[in-house]
Amino acid sequence: MKPSVIALGFFDGVHRGHGALLQKAAERARELGVESAVFTFDRPPKEVVTGKRVYLINSADDRRDLMERLYGIDRVIFAPFDDNMMHCSWQDFLHELLIRENGAVHLVAGHDYRFGYKNEGTPQLLQEACAQLGIGCDIIPKVELEGITVSSTYIRTLVESGEVERAAEFLGHRHCLSQIVRHGQHFGRTIGIPTVNLTVPEGVLVPRYGVYITRVYLPDGRSFPGVTNVGVRPTVSQSDTVTVETFLLDFDGDLYDRRIRLEFFRYLRGEQRFDSAEGLKNQIHRDIACARAYFAENQH
Repeated sequence: MKPSVIALGFFDGVHRGHGALLQKAAERARELGVESAVFTFDRPPKEVVTGKRVYLINSADDRRDLMERLYGIDRVIFAPFDDNMMHCSWQDFLHELLIRENGAVHLVAGHDYRFGYKNEGTPQLLQEACAQLGIGCDIIPKVELEGITVSSTYIRTLVESGEVERAAEFLGHRHCLSQIVRHGQHFGRTIGIPTVNLTVPEGVLVPRYGVYITRVYLPDGRSFPGVTNVGVRPTVSQSDTVTVETFLLDFDGDLYDRRIRLEFFRYLRGEQRFDSAEGLKNQIHRDIACARAYFAENQH
């Protein structure tokens, strides 16, 4: 295993607080001439311990992409959080998992990082143990914005309420969803407004139902403004299945079975039921005009 500087945490959302850890890890890795890495879990430890579902800001794939794309992390290690992990002592976690199995020569953790059985490992214990072992350790203080501690919990409430602009301030980037485009019911084509259809991964929270100004990033590096409906499409469907449907402005092509990244820029309006397909079509055109005006004023 290559020697690595390893950042520790769950990193849901990969927000500004996480960014401080990741920047420090990448910086230390450059100084030492080694690999930068993240050690995280495949599911929230709290979910396993309590048995209650914790809906996350991002999928594991999006967490990995954000850490690599925005912060230049070389390797993201997703360890299974199972019964064995839950009962792993903090000493074994440090010695066996981080150092022996993953080549840690320097560790970076947050001020409130807890690890090992019953969360007995603390930042202070981590620093003391690293000093005894002769490896480096940075503990990053909390990051605040407008007097509010940047946290995944707070950002989840913003995304769930549709406050994606404020969420972006705390994330340090736009809230995103990356998925493979699947076939939908093709209703959009019948009214001349074809859409790409994504699903929200299991365990990932759904933004507030409604229409958003968005941007879609394609595998070839191009991006297009979009108008996205999140919800159950009450005008055209009786199902309660949540869909994420996006009309791409000024795009003509086939994206089926290709992975795209959708970024949320602004909440426009709530999801509505229209009396006719024509009424829905007219409203979508008004939404498209709003999106064009937004991107004309905000060059992104």
